[in-house]
Order: sequence, then structure tokens, then C-alpha cells
Amino acid sequence: MNNLESGLYIISTPIGNLGDISFRAKEILSIVDFVICENPVHSLKLLNKLGIKKKLYSLHDYNEEILIKRIEKYQTNSSIALISDSGSPLISDPGYNLVLDYIKKNIMITTVPGPSSIISSLQLSGLPINNFEFFGFVPKNKAGMFSLLQKIENTKSTSVFFISGNRLMIFLNTILEMEIFRMMAVCKELTKLNERVFRGNVKKIINVILSDPNNIRGEFVLVIEGREKQVQKKVELEVEQQIKKLLKKYSLTEVVEIVHKLSNLSKKEIYSATLLLKND
Repeated sequence: MNNLESGLYIISTPIGNLGDISFRAKEILSIVDFVICENPVHSLKLLNKLGIKKKLYSLHDYNEEILIKRIEKYQTNSSIALISDSGSPLISDPGYNLVLDYIKKNIMITTVPGPSSIISSLQLSGLPINNFEFFGFVPKNKAGMFSLLQKIENTKSTSVFFISGNRLMIFLNTILEMEIFRMMAVCKELTKLNERVFRGNVKKIINVILSDPNNIRGEFVLVIEGREKQVQKKVELEVEQQIKKLLKKYSLTEVVEIVHKLSNLSKKEIYSATLLLKND
């Protein structure tokens, strides 16, 4: 690959371990005319390690429109790379308007896929990942945290969040206050030397993290299971014994009616749980 078609190349870079850079990403970075990045100081370290020298343009939410105008004269006759500080660009990072500008002008745009902390965290979480929803960075204030958690109370899919170390315990305690006792995973410093994954309910995770001050340092991805699985666990934990006792005296239909009157669970949920217990 000696020559590149003019256009925009969205390139994923390692989230920690430099060995995760792909051959294609390294090759294209070495050939493009220049690189658009978030933090030139950070990106310069990466390029230096790869033995690549390129002119860098800094891109942030506040200067995106300015940058688009600045590079406009190069768009149709230059190959340009877009990278973030780490991982896959555009995910909670600037660059959306730049991509949209290329699309509107019908200029070639392509992606060079690679590392993503979202996918890596889902893979390590031990939770269902066939259906998930990404919520970006957790809000800075507690009111925003409450509002965000209210959104996932009835979410059946697995939820994924970015969160910094200085907000992690506040958010976990907010989850505890809202009595969201779903299984979750807190992923720390993925692919790096201090990689850790804490799994369990919120009480367990809080206790484990507080056991070592080093556990609170770094960047985190939080993964929380969906409501559907939680409802099933709620049935098992709260009424399993009650259902077993009632089945000795009443029919399946009668048990469902009795438990429905004594709990806030739907007949459908109770019926499914009762049927499983009856067939044990």
C-alpha cells in the first residue's frame, strides 16, 4: 500500500497495550498526509513509538467547525487520519461533525477498526452482550446520576457506561441508594498492567474496591445487566420458597393467583417461575 485514496481514515488505536495496534492501522498512519487527533502530546507519544512522523491537528468539540474550514482545501486531494486518544474514534469523542462534512461532500471515508473498551468490557463482564446500550460518560453531579439510573430501571438490555475514578464510588453508592441490585462488572485499565475486573452486585463491588486504594485509580467502564434477568432473580429470591410451599396444596393456576396478590410481580413472571419449580 504505497498510495492512498484521498479521504478520511477513521483509525482505532490501542486502549492500553501497544501490541493491539493492527498492521493496517500502522501502515495507513505511516502513509496519510496528516493526522487529526484529540491531544497532540498524547498522540505524538504513540506515533513516536510506532516510528511515524506526521503533522498533527488537534480536534475538540469547541473547535470542530474551525478545523473543518481549516482543512477544507485538503479534503479532496489528501489522505487524512482521524484518531482519538485511545480506542475507536467518535465514541464519546469529537469528530462527528467532521465525518458528517465528508459524507455531505461525498468524499471518500472509511474505517480501520480495532480496539474498543466498550467491546472489551462486555466480553469480560460475564453478562449477556447480544443486546446492549451505551450511555457514554456518567454525569458529574448526583442529580444527573439519579436521572441516568432511572433510564435503565426498565431497560432490558445490558447497559454500559464510561466513568472516571473520582466519580466511581459516588455512582456506585447512588446505585445502592436506588436499590439496583443487578449483577454488574467494573472494568479498570483494560489491556494495561493494572487491568482488573470486579464482578458481582453493587454491595460486593463497593466492598472490594474499598479494600485497596489502588482500585479507585484509573479510568473505568461499568457494565450493568438488564432488567429482564433481574426480574427473574427477584422472583427466585423473594417468592421461591413461598411458591414451593403453596404447590404442595394448590394447583399451578391457584399458586399464581395467590402470589400475584401478595407481590408486585406480574402473573407472567410468577407463572414462569412456578412452572420451573413445579417441574424440578
